[in-house]
Amino acid sequence: PSPCGSNAICQRRNNAAACQCIPEYFGDPYVACRPECVVHSDCPSNKACQRNKCIDPCPGTCGVNAICNVKNHIPICTCIEGYIGDPFTSCRLKPIPIAPVEAEDPCDPNPCGPFSNPPRNQGDRCDCSCLPGMIGSPPNCRPECQINRDCPVDKACKNQKCIDPCPGLCGYNAKCRVRNHIPICVCITGYIGDPFVNCYATTTTQRPIPVIQPCNPSPCGINAECTERNRAASCKCIRDYIGNPYVECKPECVTNNECPRDKACVNQHCVDPCPGVCGAHASCQANNHRALCRCDPGYTGDAFVSCQRITTPPPRITQRPDPCNPSPCGSNALCTDQNGAAACRCIQDYFGDPYVACRPECTINADCPSNKACQRLHC
Repeated sequence: PSPCGSNAICQRRNNAAACQCIPEYFGDPYVACRPECVVHSDCPSNKACQRNKCIDPCPGTCGVNAICNVKNHIPICTCIEGYIGDPFTSCRLKPIPIAPVEAEDPCDPNPCGPFSNPPRNQGDRCDCSCLPGMIGSPPNCRPECQINRDCPVDKACKNQKCIDPCPGLCGYNAKCRVRNHIPICVCITGYIGDPFVNCYATTTTQRPIPVIQPCNPSPCGINAECTERNRAASCKCIRDYIGNPYVECKPECVTNNECPRDKACVNQHCVDPCPGVCGAHASCQANNHRALCRCDPGYTGDAFVSCQRITTPPPRITQRPDPCNPSPCGSNALCTDQNGAAACRCIQDYFGDPYVACRPECTINADCPSNKACQRLHC
C-alpha cells in the first residue's frame, strides 16, 4: 500500500517509495496535503479564498473614481478624496458646500463609537444604536468576532460570525473535523481518494501491514501536539501556548498578575484594557491592570459613558469664594460646599478616593471574580 498521506502520490525511485503532493496542494506528503486555502481565514487579511487560492478580491469590484481596500478578506470600496456617491457604481465631484450657521451639534464629533449606526440628532442629545448583528451598546458596539482567535477552537470567524467551517467543505464519503479553527477533511474508514472532492471504497482485501505510530500513544505533554518525523515523534506547543512541549505548555496568562501593570489578561493574552472602555471626549490610562477613564480638558461628566463641554457661566459677584470652583475633586466625583469648605464624594455606583479618582465596579470581565461577568459596569 501507499505510504503517502491524503492528496499525495507515490513514485518509485531506486526501489524506494517517494511521496509528493498533488498539483496545487501543499504540506507533508507523508502525512497530509491540503490546498492553499479552504476558507478566507486561511489567507492573509488582504486576500480572499476563491477556488482554493488566496487572491486579491478587489479587481472589478469598485466603480469609477473609487479605490478598493481589503479588510479582513472583504473588499471595501471608497470614493477618492473630494468625490462622493456610490463607490460600487460611480463617484462624482463633491459640490462646494454652503457654510452652515454655527450651531452646537451633540453628534459632532460622533460619540457613538465604531460598529454603530449613523448618529441621530434628537434636539439637545445624540441618539446612538449598534449596527445590525453587532453586540454591546454604544460606544462599545463590536462584532461577535474579527479573527479566528475570538471564537471557540471548533469554530472559525467568517463575516464577523463564529460558525462551523465544515458544512459543504468535504467531498463524498469524507468527514470533517475542526482543529484550532481549521477544518480538516479525511476519507471515512475503508475509503481513499481526495477528501475535498470524492472518496471511493478500496478494492483490495490484502491484510494490512502493521504501521508504527510513534505518536500513538502521544509522548507529548499537556497542551502539546505530536507529529511524526522520520518515524519518530516530535512535540510542539499548540498555537498561542508556550513552554516545554514534552512536559506542559501554558497560555501567555491566566490572571492579571501574570501581565505587566499596564495590561490585562483577556482570553489568555496580555492586552491593553483601554480600547472601547471610555466614553466620548474621554481618555484612558491603564494602571494596575485596570482601565482608568478621565474627561478631556474642558470637559466634565461620567468618563466611562460621555463627557460634555464645560460652559462658563457669566461672572457674578458673590459674598465669599466658592470652594468647589475650581473643583478639588478627582474624576467621576462631585463637589459640595459644606460650611465654606469643599467636600468630595464619588458619583452614584462609583468607588475609590473622590479626591483622586472614582471608577465603576468593573470595565472588563477580568475586573470581576472568575464566577462573575462585567455587564453595564457591574459584576
